[in-house]
Amino acid sequence: MNAIKQVRLYLIRNPQTPSANVLRRLTTALGEEREFPICELYEMDLESFQLAVELLQDWRLDRHYAARIRLFDTVLADVPAQAEAPAGLASSIVPTS
Repeated sequence: MNAIKQVRLYLIRNPQTPSANVLRRLTTALGEEREFPICELYEMDLESFQLAVELLQDWRLDRHYAARIRLFDTVLADVPAQAEAPAGLASSIVPTS
């Protein structure tokens, strides 16, 4: 199960705890790409702290993949469409009049 699902379950089970409030703010900050005071993680119990670390790891990995996708999109945007098709294929696709 990925971290965001685990955080969701934790928040459902422990909605009013101080750790749940920190997890909720951390999740929101990551989603909105806002700053988050890392010292607040120290206030959490061990279980929620571990969830926060897993959430940060998933977030970092997702950002890595998103950056790679943007890189591929940038590179492919500079490649002419004809260069992508194997030789002879482009001419066989274009209808002749």
